[in-house]
Amino acid sequence: MKSTEFHPGDYDSHGRVRLPFLFWCVLLLQARTWVVFVVAGASRDQGNTLLNLFYPDHDNFWIGLLPGLPAVLAFLLSGRRHLVPRLWQALRWLLIFAQLILLGWQPLLWLNGEALSGIGITLLVADIVALLWLLTHPRLRACFTPEKD
Repeated sequence: MKSTEFHPGDYDSHGRVRLPFLFWCVLLLQARTWVVFVVAGASRDQGNTLLNLFYPDHDNFWIGLLPGLPAVLAFLLSGRRHLVPRLWQALRWLLIFAQLILLGWQPLLWLNGEALSGIGITLLVADIVALLWLLTHPRLRACFTPEKD
């Protein structure tokens, strides 16, 4: 039996709860290093300049790819979540864990001598909001719960 706590428009044609729009925004936030990597690769000639602009320390770039892995996996599996229900269910907790890592990473960079900037503070606030949203949004939680036949 389907739950009646969501609007009928929140379901897709197969009766599954649709992923909220903000979920995609959170995935982009988590995969921000991957986004810079793809944009730098697509811009060919300016790619190295772009990477140096966002990641002057190349070690931070490679480390920054790691917390984005669950978001990339979620992008890839979102359309086929019904085929791998256990992995999809575990992915929510991986996303929350990755968000905690990203939340702690920015202050750690500041403690290690990186300059305090508006972009850094904005990312920290966005990470806090994203973590709270991942933990509390009921429709998102319903998207990660297994379907009962």
